[in-house]
Amino acid sequence: MPKTYSDDEREYIKKRLREEAAYCLSAYGIRRTTVDTLIERVKIPKGTFYLFYESKELLLFEVLTQQHEILEKQMLDEIKSMQGDVTPDNLTETIYRFFKAVDESGLLRIIGTGEIELLYRKLPQEIIQDHFLHDTDMINRIIELLSLSPTAESACLSTAFRALFVSMVYKREIGEECFDEALKLTVRGLVLQMLE
Repeated sequence: MPKTYSDDEREYIKKRLREEAAYCLSAYGIRRTTVDTLIERVKIPKGTFYLFYESKELLLFEVLTQQHEILEKQMLDEIKSMQGDVTPDNLTETIYRFFKAVDESGLLRIIGTGEIELLYRKLPQEIIQDHFLHDTDMINRIIELLSLSPTAESACLSTAFRALFVSMVYKREIGEECFDEALKLTVRGLVLQMLE
């Protein structure tokens, strides 16, 4: 019979699993992070892991999503603070800083190694679809925060921002020496489309 945990114990174990998953993602990547490594670091039995997560992929995806949402919230808070004082320049700078923060967070390294595909293959399709819908929701929140008229093109804008995000993985191949300037220029083009 599986051990039962109090609410406090459950919260603590889940928190520790997420912390160690974040560390292991950064240190080892997706492929080399194993359930055995995680349970050893958290000091729980293997069966306990599966009380919380059906698979390591679901845990790792949750951690990646949380890291992305923290950066996204910072960007949305900055945009919200611009109320009434939005210009193409300050909006471009805010969104550009978001992309740079994602770059510095290490999330792109995971995507760039091709390991994200391993994760996506093992996740239920509805989770991936929800993630893509989240990107569209983020663009809609930006449009709402800026008091812009919602357009049918928000899905296209979110796809354009996602394409820009993916291009960052290929920074070296595209040309590192001018990449940051090109990134800012592209963000500005998307901002101008949003503001028109």
